[in-house]
Amino acid sequence: MGPLRKLLLSLLLVPLCAISGGRAEAVIPGGWTPIPNLEDQHVMEIANFAVAEYDKRNGARLKLEKVVKGETQVVAGTNYRLVVATKDGSSSATKNYEAVVWEKPWQHFRNLTSFEAVQG
Repeated sequence: MGPLRKLLLSLLLVPLCAISGGRAEAVIPGGWTPIPNLEDQHVMEIANFAVAEYDKRNGARLKLEKVVKGETQVVAGTNYRLVVATKDGSSSATKNYEAVVWEKPWQHFRNLTSFEAVQG
């Protein structure tokens, strides 16, 4: 196997590993993997995108408070399944939603595929 093929193969396999607690763990393509740092800048960017897109589509005024839970799924890109705590502009009550965002960063593509209220 030539050096170029080895490089390409290694670039394909790198996304199949996730760092958790300082050790690499195998990620099963198609399976959901917990996000270890919910305050990561990219995770927060995805969460803000989800809330803003929901607001735009529904004429809502939700504001992101925090990411409560999160998982990723390797697909043709990455799915982010996040539970986000939000507040409505007219209320002080917090409400949680599960948002799924599909991202293909190499194409500068993001799509909110679902945004549904959840308990707790």
